[in-house]
Formats: sequence, C-alpha cells, structure tokens
Amino acid sequence: MSSLSLAVRDTSTMLRRNLLHARRYPSLTLNLLLTPVMLLLLFVYIFGDTMSMGIAGGGPDRARYIAYIVPGLLLMTVGSTVVGTAISVSNDMTEGIIARFRTMAIHRGSVIVGHVIGSVLQSILSVVVVGAIGVAIGFRSTDATALEWFAAFGLLVLFALSLTWIAVGMGLISPNVEAASNNAMPLVLLPLLSSAFVPLHSMPGWFQPIAQYQPFTPAIETLRGLLLGTEIGNNAWLAIAWAVGLTVLGYFWSKARFNRDPQR
Repeated sequence: MSSLSLAVRDTSTMLRRNLLHARRYPSLTLNLLLTPVMLLLLFVYIFGDTMSMGIAGGGPDRARYIAYIVPGLLLMTVGSTVVGTAISVSNDMTEGIIARFRTMAIHRGSVIVGHVIGSVLQSILSVVVVGAIGVAIGFRSTDATALEWFAAFGLLVLFALSLTWIAVGMGLISPNVEAASNNAMPLVLLPLLSSAFVPLHSMPGWFQPIAQYQPFTPAIETLRGLLLGTEIGNNAWLAIAWAVGLTVLGYFWSKARFNRDPQR
C-alpha cells in the first residue's frame, strides 16, 4: 500500500475509535451541549423581551431577539463542543495509549487527525441540535437562498475545524484532563464577549475593541448576514482569515507538540 493509503486507513481506524468512545460515553458531549442550549432558552424566555427592546427600540419582540441570538449560539456551540476534544486528547496522552500507538506500525499523524475529524463531526451534529431547538422556539431565516445556507454551513464547518485544532493543542500541553478543560475554557468564554447577545454599539466604549477584534464577532455577523439578510461588510473576509489562521496555527502547534512529547 502507498503511504497515502496507509494514512487514510489508519486515520479511518482512529476516527472509528473516537466515535465509539463518544457513543459509549455521551455524557461529556451532552454536558458541553447543555451550555448553549441553556443560554438560548434563558436569554429568549427570561431576558428576551427586555433584550429585544434594547437592541432595536420599540416594544418587546421576542421573535426579533431569537433571530438575533441564534447565529451567535450556533458558533458558541462549536466552541463548547471542542472543549471535549481537548479533554479527550489529554486523556489519551496521560493514560499511555499514545505511547503504545507510537510503537505500532501506524501512520503517526492518524491519531491526531482522527481526533480532529471526529470532533468536527460532533460539532456539526451539536450545531444541528441547537439549530433545531432554535427553529422549534421561533427562529426563522429571512429570504436566505440555498447558496447562502451552503455558505453559512461552510463557515460553521471551517470554524469547527479551526477551533478543533486549537483544542487539540491545548489538550497536548495539559498535564491532566482537568487542566485541559480549564485551558479550553476561552473557547466557551470568547463568544460571551462578542456580539452574540448584544450589538457592539451598546457595549461600553472601552470594551468594544475587545468584542470587535476577536474571531467570533466577524463570524457571527457573517452568519447573521447570510441567514437574516443584514449587512455583512468585510466581516466575511475577517471571519475566513481568522478561521484559516487559527487552523494553520493549531495544526503546526499540535504537530510540533505531538512530535516532541513522547514521554507521555
């Protein structure tokens, strides 16, 4: 077999291994998925009327706030789900299974790539679940074409890939699963500091640059533009640049750390 065929075969094996782990131990994925679901229900049913008046003025309009908040929650779902990747990678490293894999005749990168592909699939499945809940409570897209839906899906997949590679690196540098969970928490907190819940102009002036110059805000604004017809501006290019940059950074960081960390 060629080296490419061996890499594909071994990566497929590692992917099946990770998916079996996720199926046998679903509590981690469900716990991570619970965060965006609870935030969605909390902000819609508890704060929705008040928040809708603050966004566009006028009377309370919960449907308007649902439309505003769902794109941000979809990206937050990706950030929450990949925390499980950091934990899973750290668990593999600390339990010694990676050391055993190193002694076997398998493609070296297949272990990490299997984690990445499995995490992206879980992230997209989680996004579908949160999106379905959003639709069930009233979210409706506004005149989005099939191409715009495809672009929105592609952006979510791209961000899932980029954040997964970052999470893999965080898992590799963590001495235990508790540290991995803590190291990956910025992937959950950053959406809270973005335009996911309130517009940038409603934030304090000193805080607006923090919310604006981070990866989640342009991605959220791009999703809103694709699904709701709002203005996108240069947010699409910024979102793609962030995603590609984080993917490249996470890939080389993870590769370097994995290759120089044989003691675990």
